[in-house]
Amino acid sequence: MSAIAELEGRLRAEPGRADELLRAFVSTHDLPLRDGRNATFLFWDGMPAEQVFLVHWIFGLESRQPLQRLADSKAFVLRLDLPEGARVEYKFEVLRGGQAQWLRDPINQRQAFDPFGSNSVCPMPGYHEPHWVKRDPTARRGRLESFVLRSDVYGDERPIVVYLPYEYRPGKRYPLLICHDGSDYRRYASFLAILDNLIHWHEVKPLIVAFTDGVERNREYGADPRQPEFLVDEVLPALQARHKISQDREERGLMGASFGGVASLWTAWNRPEAFGRLLLQSGSFVFTDVGGHGRGPLWDPVVSFVNQYRVDPGRIGARVYMSCGRFESLIAYNRGLVPLMRRGGLELRFTESDDGHNWICWRDRLREGLTWLFPGYLWMVYD
Repeated sequence: MSAIAELEGRLRAEPGRADELLRAFVSTHDLPLRDGRNATFLFWDGMPAEQVFLVHWIFGLESRQPLQRLADSKAFVLRLDLPEGARVEYKFEVLRGGQAQWLRDPINQRQAFDPFGSNSVCPMPGYHEPHWVKRDPTARRGRLESFVLRSDVYGDERPIVVYLPYEYRPGKRYPLLICHDGSDYRRYASFLAILDNLIHWHEVKPLIVAFTDGVERNREYGADPRQPEFLVDEVLPALQARHKISQDREERGLMGASFGGVASLWTAWNRPEAFGRLLLQSGSFVFTDVGGHGRGPLWDPVVSFVNQYRVDPGRIGARVYMSCGRFESLIAYNRGLVPLMRRGGLELRFTESDDGHNWICWRDRLREGLTWLFPGYLWMVYD
């Protein structure tokens, strides 16, 4: 008999002890319950509710699924079949007094953070947080420098944060990686600790990373003609004036996630002479064969660009690392570009994971991506 079935039997037999039985259950079980491919979500916060829904971001499953009341108690339960190595972020939608409210799981303390707040996390038995995302206490730390760039392209001032590896010496030239959504990569994807670790372990060569952020982010990153000008004609010269940046395009790269992936590919498409390395995570590479894309006018320039790119994918002449979660609506578009890129002669590594469109999914692919693009002398292949 499953733990939930046993609990339900006791709740039916002893309805007067429902809260006591539930309190004992949640204190002795790691929730959600996970066994192989089965995940059982239990919602209980001691307060009555009319209905509870599981809200998740798994493309292909109904995103709002009803939980069933457990016996006549205040608890609700739902069982899902998920891949054994999956990692799922979720919330509960709770209906009380005719009012709906989204809540994190009050029983589950695992959280993932993003610019909009945080979600509860259900890691299936086959998912394990990579050890290299935690700072190695022996790793020598790089340092951050900041400057404000006056942009004629955008008509404003833009802060640029620069990571310099511990080994940095002013007279030596270094590879360069420009990172879109730099503040979020630092805050939500442990990027600084990962850089320190991988460089210290000699898996990634010492490199300079410049973190940039958009102001009107989706517009600027969505195949906006100003972005390549900003990066190539303003950011790159400003960095070269301050630091010894490699003159070899093969040692200069761009990276980004979602629309940041579009901005990276778009810049390489428009200015192929500037960058020879691309790290593209869950790129919003929506394209059309017939009909419209159905995603609103913000996506029009993106779709127009990706349709052009598919005609001549080799134009960028870059070494590319791409990753995408299988739970994303973007997975089919990313998969669709892979054979085109390879036929275009690009050096491409593409990785999928049982995760969604979120910062932990992107964090977990950084070791593979960075070592593929900027391998140190102890670089290994990660499968």
